[in-house]
Amino acid sequence: MKVCMNCHLTYDDGAQVCAQCGNPLTYVVPQQTDPADHTADFDTADISENKVFAMLPYLMGWIGIVIALLAGSKSAYAAFHVRQALKIQICNALLGMIAAILAITIIAPIAAAVCICILGIVNIICFFQVCAGKAKEPAIIRNLGFLK
Repeated sequence: MKVCMNCHLTYDDGAQVCAQCGNPLTYVVPQQTDPADHTADFDTADISENKVFAMLPYLMGWIGIVIALLAGSKSAYAAFHVRQALKIQICNALLGMIAAILAITIIAPIAAAVCICILGIVNIICFFQVCAGKAKEPAIIRNLGFLK
């Protein structure tokens, strides 16, 4: 894609000059953005003031979710991380139930334990993203349709 730096109109790659002002066109590389990164959606003041409340759900599980909901109820940034941590906790609970129900077999509890370990690693990654002031949806659970 080419852009006129004077008029800011966009043209196809084959165009050489702007049809409106005649200036030469500049090739612009389209920026690829991560659709899972929502950091720009939040105010920097909200992020800096509510980082601790956003960390609690990842550190303390269900108790941290409740504390973050009560203490940081007016923060959109904390609410975003509460939703992400809630997804992780729901997946952990479902995996635990599946492992308990299928405890007769050996494979199901082992597979559930491996998945719970993977979710634990995702939880740690999310904690460090909060430390960096980011708001990214976790890799494995971002495609789950609940809690948008």
